[in-house]
Amino acid sequence: MTYDRSQSKVEVTGFEARHYDRLMNLITLGTYPFFIRRVVADMDIQPDDAILDLGAGTGRNAELMARHLSQQGRIVGLDIGPEMLAQAQARFRDWPNITFEKRRIEEPLPYREEFDKVFISFVLHGFIQEDRLRIIANARQALKPRGRFLILDYAHFEPETAFWPVRWAFRHAECPLAADFARRDWEAILAEQGFGDFRSQHYYRSYVRLLSARKTSSVQPTTGK
Repeated sequence: MTYDRSQSKVEVTGFEARHYDRLMNLITLGTYPFFIRRVVADMDIQPDDAILDLGAGTGRNAELMARHLSQQGRIVGLDIGPEMLAQAQARFRDWPNITFEKRRIEEPLPYREEFDKVFISFVLHGFIQEDRLRIIANARQALKPRGRFLILDYAHFEPETAFWPVRWAFRHAECPLAADFARRDWEAILAEQGFGDFRSQHYYRSYVRLLSARKTSSVQPTTGK
């Protein structure tokens, strides 16, 4: 099936943007704060890490990551929504090593081999495949040699045969691109884009995954499986 950008739901505005953190807690029946703390612990953040957060939203995840950093560590968060960025910037008003910029993550980015980790949380699935590959290329370009790309998103599964609440969510709440994302072999795709040494942590009955991939020295021909 072919998808186009009109089916994407990556831009959060209005009421949803202003109350995004509360809505995430509600949608996950109060489990999100515990879940995301576990994810951040699984990221193996080092005190001096430089982290690029793609689609940083309100800065909630960055706040948890920042607790693992020394004053030499830093986070650069990117988002396109003014309401989300305003919340993130207010959250880190007194943190000189945590900054946020308004940038589209599927368009060329200016960073070159300056980050130890690039993190993207529940954003990649909302793009068409062509734009996902652009985001992956941006992540690879931004990473230092042997840096890690960390993707927190849906795991590899068939949505039509999933546990019934997951099946319902994919049919009625998520954009069609989410099902397309879950059906793809992301380790194979990332290998073609110059990543290897894959590691996975699973959550929520294994329907959600933190996929970690190390930047390698070469890029294979792209097929975008």
